[in-house]
Amino acid sequence: MAVPANTWVSGGNVDVSEAKKHSYGQILKSSALIGGSSVVNVGLTMIRTKAMALLLGPAGIGLLGLYNSICDLTRTVAGMGINNSGVRQIAEAAASGDSQRLTRTVVTLRRVALYSGALGALLLLAFCRPVARLTFGDDRHALAVALLALAAFFGDVSAGQGALVQGMRRIGDLARMNMLGALYGTVFGILIVYFLGQDGLVPALVCVAGMGVLTSWWYARKIKVETISIPFRQVLQEASVLLKLGVVLMASSLMTLGVGYLIRVLVLRRIGVEAAGHYNAAWVIGGYYTNFILTAMAMDFYPRLTAVAHDNVEGNRLVNEQLEVGLLIAGPGVLATLTFAPLVIELFYSARFGPAVEILRWFCLGMILRVASWPMGFILLAKNERKLFFWSELFSNLLGVGLTWIGLTLYGLNGSGMAFFALYLAYFAGIYLIVRRLCGFRLSVANRRLALLLAPLIGLVFVGWYYLPHLAAGALGAVAAFLVGVYSMKTLCTLVSLERFPKPVQKIILFFRLAPPNTNG
Repeated sequence: MAVPANTWVSGGNVDVSEAKKHSYGQILKSSALIGGSSVVNVGLTMIRTKAMALLLGPAGIGLLGLYNSICDLTRTVAGMGINNSGVRQIAEAAASGDSQRLTRTVVTLRRVALYSGALGALLLLAFCRPVARLTFGDDRHALAVALLALAAFFGDVSAGQGALVQGMRRIGDLARMNMLGALYGTVFGILIVYFLGQDGLVPALVCVAGMGVLTSWWYARKIKVETISIPFRQVLQEASVLLKLGVVLMASSLMTLGVGYLIRVLVLRRIGVEAAGHYNAAWVIGGYYTNFILTAMAMDFYPRLTAVAHDNVEGNRLVNEQLEVGLLIAGPGVLATLTFAPLVIELFYSARFGPAVEILRWFCLGMILRVASWPMGFILLAKNERKLFFWSELFSNLLGVGLTWIGLTLYGLNGSGMAFFALYLAYFAGIYLIVRRLCGFRLSVANRRLALLLAPLIGLVFVGWYYLPHLAAGALGAVAAFLVGVYSMKTLCTLVSLERFPKPVQKIILFFRLAPPNTNG
C-alpha cells in the first residue's frame, strides 16, 4: 500500500506527535547505545590501529586484512546464515508470546551454531594449502591459514549467542559486548604482535575470537527460557525454517565478503602488498563513523521492522524514520571526514599511509549512500522476500566486482574508491525501485528535503579539494560540517524529546540553545 507524500511530514518547524516522538526516540536510544559503545570502540581501535601501523607498516596491515577476509569467508560459508536468520526467528517468537516456540528457536540456534562452526573449522583446516595459494600465490602462509580455523569456529559460536541477544533486542548488552570485544582486540592484539611481529597476527585473531565466545556466553545466559524436552524431529523442523532464509542470507554475506576478498587480492596482485594496506586503512577509517549507524539498524531496527512486516504503512513509516535519523547523524561526520581525511589517516595510522587519503574520500561518498539505502534493504528481509533479496544482492555484488576491476585498470588504487561510490549510487536507485513496487514505499518529505541539503554540500566539499587551495577547501569543509551538525541537532530536537538524549548531549543542546529547557518527555 502506497504512503501518500503529504501524510508524512516531519522535521523543520512541523509539530511531531507524541507517538512519532516515541518512535524516533526508540531509534535514537538504540543509536545512542550503539553509538556510545562505538565511541569507546573507535578510541580503542584507534590505539590498536596506530600501534599496528607503527609495528607492522602498510604491508602488515594489508596482511591482516587478508587474514580477516579468509576468516570471515569461512564463517559465512559454514554458518549457512543461521545466525542472521535466527535474529528474525527469535524476534518473531518473542513477539508472539509463545514461550515454547521461543525455547525451540533458541535451542536450535545454539546447536546449529556449534555444529556449523565445527564444520567450518574442519573445512578450512583441510583446505589450508589451496586457500593460501589462492590468496598469496604460494603455500608459505598455509600454517597461518590453518590456525585461522580456530578463529572461525569461535566466531561462529559467538555469533550464535549474539543472535539471541539481538533477537531479544537487549541493545544495552549488545553495546557492552561490542566494547569488550574492542578492549580484547586492543590489549591482546598489541601485546601478541609486539612480541611476535607479523607471525603474531593469526594468534591475536584466535585469542580475540576466543574471548568473544566467553563474552557472548556471559550475556546470552542472562536470557531465561523454559526448560522443555525438544524431540530431535522438532529441532530438525526448526532448523529447516532457519535454513530457508539462512541460506539466502549466507549467499548474500558470502557474495559481499567474497567481493571484499577479491578486491584485496586484486589490489595485492596488480599493485602490491603496500597498496593492499592503503586500501584496508581507508576502508576501516571510512566505516568508523557510519558503522555504528548501520549496526544500530541491524541490532534494533531489523527486529522492530520484522514485527510489523505485515503492515506496509507502519513498515514504511519506520523505514523513513530510520533513514532520516541515520542521515542526520551521518551527514556531519561524512563532511568532517572528507575535510580532515589527511589528518585522520595520519592520526590513526602514520604518514606512510598517505595514498589512502584519496581512496577514503571516495569511500565517504559511498558511505552516505550506504546509510541511505540500508533501511530500504531491510524491507526485503523483514518481509521474508528471499528470492528478491538474493537476486538484488547477486546483481549488486557482480556490479561491484566489475566496477572495481574497471576502476583499478583505469585509475589504479584510487579506482577502487570510485567503484565503491558508483556501486552504492546504483544500489540506492535499484533498491528504491524494488521496495516502491513491493510495498509502495516513498521517501518522506523530510528525507527528500534532507537529501537536497546534504547532496550538494557533500559534493561541493569533495570537489573543493580538487579546485581550491587546500586552506580554502579545508575552511569550506569545516564550515559545512559545523552548519550541518547544528542543523541535524536542531532537527533531532524537534523529533525527539530532550530527555531521550544522553545526559552529556542534553547539556550541549541546552548550552547552545538548540532546544528549550522545558521540553517534555
